[in-house]
Amino acid sequence: MRVIRKYANRRLYDTQQSRYVTLEDLRRLIIEEEPFRVEDAKSREDLTRTILLSIIIEQEQADSEAEVFSNDLLAQLIRVYDMTSPLPLSRYLEQGTQLMLEQQKRLQSQWKQAMRNTPLEFMRELAEENMRFWQNTLNQPGQTGEPEETKQPDKDAHDDNKPTS
Repeated sequence: MRVIRKYANRRLYDTQQSRYVTLEDLRRLIIEEEPFRVEDAKSREDLTRTILLSIIIEQEQADSEAEVFSNDLLAQLIRVYDMTSPLPLSRYLEQGTQLMLEQQKRLQSQWKQAMRNTPLEFMRELAEENMRFWQNTLNQPGQTGEPEETKQPDKDAHDDNKPTS
């Protein structure tokens, strides 16, 4: 697992690549499903959750069109923390999000397949297949394209009276 160290100056250092990284670099690692752990450089305390939350905040602020957490949802999440017996919300959200991501990947794959097989593309593939069939059929030995009845037999091949040597 890749270790990222967070220093007092708030800089993040990737120990595997020996370079400083940004939250955007860590976001790309997440997208690429590269596991990592963020730890405090001095105490080695695990800071991964805090950094992940920072990445989410940055994403939420960067693009208002891609906003995931509405004000109402955030308020509801805060209320969950105040419950006497909090719901097992973490597990529910993890499973629901995983299911949603899998369905999204499957939908994108099916959409790409559907776009590849448009009616026009289907007709083009069918025409190419027909062309290959006829080219192969007409190019087979003994196939000249003329009807069988009009072919002249090979005199030497079928002459029964010819002596054999």
